Amino acid sequence: MIELENLSYTYGGGELLSDVSLRLQPGSFHFLTGPSGAGKTTILKLCYGALLPTTGRLSVFKQDIARLDRDQLALMRRRIGVVHQDCQFLDHMTLAENVALPLTVSGQIDTAQREDLSELLSWVGLGTRLDSHPPELSGGERQRAALARAVILSPDVVLADEPTGNVDWEMSQRLLRLLVELNKMGKTVLIATHDMSLIRAAKSQVQARVLRISQRQVQLAGADL
Repeated sequence: MIELENLSYTYGGGELLSDVSLRLQPGSFHFLTGPSGAGKTTILKLCYGALLPTTGRLSVFKQDIARLDRDQLALMRRRIGVVHQDCQFLDHMTLAENVALPLTVSGQIDTAQREDLSELLSWVGLGTRLDSHPPELSGGERQRAALARAVILSPDVVLADEPTGNVDWEMSQRLLRLLVELNKMGKTVLIATHDMSLIRAAKSQVQARVLRISQRQVQLAGADL
């Protein structure tokens, strides 16, 4: 589904990633760990085409990403939902309008989609907050809203960059359960995190692989959780 083959990425004159090979199979669940600045966010950006490798091959849905034009890249990105570490919202728009932005941009918003939007926000526990504005939301509510926006187009892959970094333990567990549910629906999930407690907590919920960035390479940190 997503395959990195002998990939390297150079930033600021230095090599951040070197000879990275990684395959995300359909329906798999992965954690990506490593110290701050090791390249976790960079790998996620490579996976959805925000960055291109310096060398090596990157294949997404069996397409060489380097060969895609802008329109093809945009279509590919609709199949990948991204939860950014610093989730940004438009403060003048309601929560429902913010979450529906991918639908609006892709021209897919209609009555049926609005009903799906309401169900989605209820699923993440925000069914009563549709008309609220971003400044009125707590950190946990913003993270759940970011997850809802990431999956509004029903992507095949969900990438989450430190999704629990700014919330308490209880909320991090709630977010983890939502991501596990998405995986059980058949979504491929990759979570970049430095929180080993989160990974340990996932042990009873999902079969996952833990990948670690070390010395500019991605290594398997352990067997199935």
